[in-house]
Amino acid sequence: FEHIVPDQKHNWLGQTDNDFDSLLCVADKETKFAKSAAKEKALFKLYSLGVLTARDDWVCDFDKNHLAKKVKALIKGYESARAEFGGTKFDAADLGTEIKWTRHLKNQLARNKENKFNAAHVRRSNYRPFVEKYTYFDHNLNEMRYQLMRVFPNGTAKENIAICFSGTSAMKSFQCLAVNKLPSHDLLEKTTCIPLYRYDQNGNRVSNLTAWGVQQFRARYADPAITVDDIFHYTYAALHSPAWRQQYAVNLRQEFPRLPFYRDFHQWARRGKALLDLHLNFTTATPHPLQRRDKTCAPGDPKLRADKPRGKIIIDGQTELAGIPAAAWQYQLGPRSALEWVLDQHKQKTPRDPTIRAQFNAYQFADHKERVIDLLLRVCTVSVATVGIVRGMGE
Repeated sequence: FEHIVPDQKHNWLGQTDNDFDSLLCVADKETKFAKSAAKEKALFKLYSLGVLTARDDWVCDFDKNHLAKKVKALIKGYESARAEFGGTKFDAADLGTEIKWTRHLKNQLARNKENKFNAAHVRRSNYRPFVEKYTYFDHNLNEMRYQLMRVFPNGTAKENIAICFSGTSAMKSFQCLAVNKLPSHDLLEKTTCIPLYRYDQNGNRVSNLTAWGVQQFRARYADPAITVDDIFHYTYAALHSPAWRQQYAVNLRQEFPRLPFYRDFHQWARRGKALLDLHLNFTTATPHPLQRRDKTCAPGDPKLRADKPRGKIIIDGQTELAGIPAAAWQYQLGPRSALEWVLDQHKQKTPRDPTIRAQFNAYQFADHKERVIDLLLRVCTVSVATVGIVRGMGE
C-alpha cells in the first residue's frame, strides 16, 4: 500500500507539485468581500457566476417575440397558482406540471409575490460559445442571478466586458471566453466571469481591477504607464496560454486561475486585445471564403453535421460548406470546437418541458438557415485567427 497524505489544501487526490500558489491571484472571496482596499489581495474585486435560469426552455429563445409569448404564459400559470395558493402552505404536488416550478419560484408563491411581464427584462445573452439568444433576465423567473446585476445591470450596448472561464470542480479542461452580454451559467462549464467594470449601489461604473493588482503589474515591469485596459488584455491572453493550461491543469479544476508574469508584457497585452476583438465581435467578423455547394433538390431534414476529415459541414440534404481549414476545428471550448457549438445549438430538438413541447415548439431550422450559414463563415474566421494567435504564444 502507498500511504497518501493530504496537501495543505486538504486534497487527497489530484495533488500538484508546482508553483501555482506563487502566481498572481485573479479573484478570491477575501477580496470580493473585503471592506477596505488594504485587504484586497487579488487582481479583480468582483466575480460572478453566469445566470442560472433552471427553466431555459421557458425563458431563452432565438426569437424575441416567441420568448415573450412563453414568458407571459409562464407568468399566467404562476398567477393562477397564486390566486389559489399564494401566501399559504401548499403541497408541491398540487401545483402540477403546466409550468416549470423550482425552489425559488415556490418560495415566491409562498410569499404571495406578484409577477408581471416586463419587456425591459428581455436581454440579448451569450447562451453558448458563439451562440446568442434572448433571455428573460428576471429575479422571480431566474433561479439565480448571482452578482450579474452589478456586471450587466441595464443590458445596454457596450456597458461592460467580462472574461468568462470554467468554474471550480469542472470536469472538462479549462475554458475561457470573453463576452459583452449576459453570460449563461452553461456558456462554459460552471461559468464564472470577471468583468472589466462593476456597478455600485448608485449605478456608477467603476473599475473592477483593484489598486493592489494594478500596482503588482506596474512594479513588476517598472512601468507606471501600464493601464487597466492593458492588464485586462494581458489577463485574457495569459488565460489562453497552452503551456500555462497544461502545467496547471489540475489546479485549474480545483480553484480560480492565477497569472504568471511573462517577460514581454506589452506583447501579451497585444495578443489579448486581438483575441478580445475577435471573440466579442464574432457576428461582424469577415466571413471565411468557404465553398458553398447547393444541390437542385429539396433541402430535406437539417443535418448540421461536421465532417472534419473532409473539411466540410453538411447543412441539410441540399447545402454543404467545404474548404474548412484544419485549424478551424482546433479552436476548442470544452467538448466541441467553436464551429460545432454553432451546429449543436441550431439543431431541431424536442423540448424536455411538456408544455413547451406541446404549445411552444415553434423552432424550425429552415427559418434560420441563411443566418446560421453566415454565422459559420464568420466563426470559421474567428477560429482560424484564434488558433494562429495562441500558437504564437509558444514561440
